[in-house]
Amino acid sequence: MKNPPFISLPLALTAALSWTAAIQAESAAPAGSAQIQSIFVLPVSSKDGRDPFFPDSTRMVQVATTVSPTAQLSALKVPGIFGTPDHLLAIINNHTFSSGDEGDVKTPAGMVHIRCLEIQADHVVVEMNGQTHRINVEAE
Repeated sequence: MKNPPFISLPLALTAALSWTAAIQAESAAPAGSAQIQSIFVLPVSSKDGRDPFFPDSTRMVQVATTVSPTAQLSALKVPGIFGTPDHLLAIINNHTFSSGDEGDVKTPAGMVHIRCLEIQADHVVVEMNGQTHRINVEAE
């Protein structure tokens, strides 16, 4: 015979009190009053705003960067391919892929989303930004 689920008394009391407090708060608010919401906008430049705790920091300022697809492709490295002949695995920028796998890999330009289409003994075929690319295994 199974024991009934155990609910602690303090937990049950806390839930009941918070539920009644929420009902009282809803009934106490005047009809038609709007709740105030906080809105946080990241500054585009340092003149638009700054971090109040670290005023000299530039980490909050959004920086727009564009990286060419050829630079992203040249950053993809395949140091090795391993596994059985019927199930090969490839290492692409320290991330292991099987045929059909997709994921994000880290490059010097940032994260790149790729999909591994085919793995052969000497190369890997990946899809990146809607285009198919062949990456050869690096020579040792």
